[in-house]
Amino acid sequence: MVEVRKREGESGESLVRRFTRKVQQSGVLLRAKKGRFYTSPKTKREVRIDALRRKAVREKKEFLRKTGKFEELERMQARRGRGRR
Repeated sequence: MVEVRKREGESGESLVRRFTRKVQQSGVLLRAKKGRFYTSPKTKREVRIDALRRKAVREKKEFLRKTGKFEELERMQARRGRGRR
């Protein structure tokens, strides 16, 4: 925790300048920036559910491809704006 007290006769600008220098030296900003995009690891249950969902999608696409309906599905999704990246 960074703490700066105003000295006698010190202007507000110099107080802010001293504070920012102390914050830079303490490394508080670096720690905050490093942890900004941290995401906690998934639980076993979440990993399993995601794997099952991917497997189901893969099987559905394979079934549609074998029955000849996959191309139709792609065209319909392209018209709706989906499927394009």
